[in-house]
Amino acid sequence: GCAVTQPKPPEVDLPATPAPTAAQLALLERWWLAFDDPALVALVDEALAGNLDVASAFTRIELARAQVLLAQSYLYPYGNLVVGASRSRISGVGSTPLPAGTPLISNNYSVGIELGYELDLWGKYRSGTLAARNELAASRYFRESVRAAVASDVASAYFRLRAADAELRLLEDTLKSREDTVRLQRDRFDGGVIGEYDLRQAEAERWAVVANIARARQGVGLLEGALATLAGRPPREVYAPIVARAGPSGPMLSVPELPADLPSGLMERRPDIRRAEALLAASELRVQQARAAYYPSISLTAAYGSESAALADLFTSPASVWRFGAALLQPLIGLKGIEANVQSSEAIRDQAIVGYRQTVQAAFREVHDALVVHRTAREILAAESARRDQLASALEVANLRYDAGRTSFLEVLDAQRQLLSAETQRIAAARDTQIAIVSFARALGGGWEPATL
Repeated sequence: GCAVTQPKPPEVDLPATPAPTAAQLALLERWWLAFDDPALVALVDEALAGNLDVASAFTRIELARAQVLLAQSYLYPYGNLVVGASRSRISGVGSTPLPAGTPLISNNYSVGIELGYELDLWGKYRSGTLAARNELAASRYFRESVRAAVASDVASAYFRLRAADAELRLLEDTLKSREDTVRLQRDRFDGGVIGEYDLRQAEAERWAVVANIARARQGVGLLEGALATLAGRPPREVYAPIVARAGPSGPMLSVPELPADLPSGLMERRPDIRRAEALLAASELRVQQARAAYYPSISLTAAYGSESAALADLFTSPASVWRFGAALLQPLIGLKGIEANVQSSEAIRDQAIVGYRQTVQAAFREVHDALVVHRTAREILAAESARRDQLASALEVANLRYDAGRTSFLEVLDAQRQLLSAETQRIAAARDTQIAIVSFARALGGGWEPATL
């Protein structure tokens, strides 16, 4: 009845899924390798090694490890070496006269070893030790959660940066065509072919592209700073970040495929769920530890050493002293305090149960959303690509119609705006497709290696 065992998490209604295979687990542990982008791999590795949030999580592990050692220390006897020396004087005046020649000043020297041990009959210290071990495991899972989040944040920011680069290149190319259009319209205006309205519309469209270029450069700069911070670089490099990326082929050209039959059971290995389980087990053990305070504690003590009034006689046989004993301590008056501590521990345990259920629920919600986005992102990209091609053809027709004098310049401007918008949306769709893969891999518990624990 006094045995201490590892508590099990509560049952939750999970969908039936096959167990993940070793190949599937290996695929998710370093999922960013699937993108075949050396710059991305280098950034993720740099962030996992230098990110300050990861470093902070590691210090929590060190603290939890120290708490385990402290809890384990109560399971073993303690021993102390006691060395003492004192000099005292007694009063020569009292109700009972002292014998003649009694010295008023005396010395006392002692040396010995004291031993003590509290019998853990009710599992108070064993529960505390096992709870501390679970809290240590929770701190390790927390670090792995941070590492997985850092890897996905780096990848997401990297793909946003690639998309911002592509958009900036698109706008710069568009600006060249807008400037050519302005020059052409000015020549036509000077020749009396068109009115001032068409010229001003062309100039306004050029300035709109100039403004968008400034916004794109702003986005690139902010994303570079974010990546430098995620990588844990020093302030000098965060202030003037240099972030390497793949060539200017465009982010939409390298979107990997993840297997469509990955079981959602993979998510049960997520470090946040493991952490919630460990915290729940620790809270249940803390309740057992608090309840053990109701029962008596039995302590064994022993001491052996020497005591003498003269230092020269301290290590002689007549100076040896020893004692041993046992004590039983049963709380009588402070039971309300123990009850309050038990109720507090039970409330923390109940919070941990709710937190565990919330973590599992949120995890399955993330998997559901990631699957939905992952399945539809490629369809969106394909549709945006087709739309872009159709609008490019429409712009060619609009230019022909305008050159033939069959329509106004407003039709050309509208076709140019729509094509630019479609090309921008195509870049965004490609970015979202890659980020969907990142979210999908993270939701299924990717980005950490259980073997490291």
